[in-house]
Amino acid sequence: MKKWLTIALFIFSSSVLFAQKSVKMHPVIDTAKAKWGKIKIVNGTAMTSSNDIVENINLSKDYSLLVTAIEDAGLTQTFKSKGPITFFAPTNQAFSKLPAGEMDTLLKPSHKYDLNYLITYHAIAGKLTVKDIQRKINANKGEATFRTIAGVILTAKIDVNRNIILIDENGGESVISNFDIQQSNGIMHIVSSVLVPKTKVL
Repeated sequence: MKKWLTIALFIFSSSVLFAQKSVKMHPVIDTAKAKWGKIKIVNGTAMTSSNDIVENINLSKDYSLLVTAIEDAGLTQTFKSKGPITFFAPTNQAFSKLPAGEMDTLLKPSHKYDLNYLITYHAIAGKLTVKDIQRKINANKGEATFRTIAGVILTAKIDVNRNIILIDENGGESVISNFDIQQSNGIMHIVSSVLVPKTKVL
């Protein structure tokens, strides 16, 4: 009886050991990473590096105004292109800081050019991480400038709280509140305010 009990315990212990080894060899998280790429939670939404900029901002209702602005400005294919593009994405809350009625005006078909100019002011050709921006700021004695896709300059500095502040052509300031969100066609940083270029004279 003792002999059979010993054999049974050996078989049970071996089964448990085998099961434990098999779980370690096939972790679920590795499968998820291989399929979806790098995942980052942005304002409660999981954005993945296998998606392009347009696909990722479409995942969250916090960027519904930005999605509409990109579509109405005729820029959907630009932000779905291969890139790479560095994009400073304003939330709906950032758009709400604009003067009353300004966004409604920009969304009218007659203001498509102005809307396009505004949105492309939030984009830079190439891929710039926060560290890249910081290095350029430090190398230029506390202030760096970048040429946007709109063709005009955006300035960056670091404040006393170590936040990166973007300064538009009108002196308006916007904080990068979430950064280094990898996209299949570049990188995205979330900003607290809409960046407004000076009116372009034709």
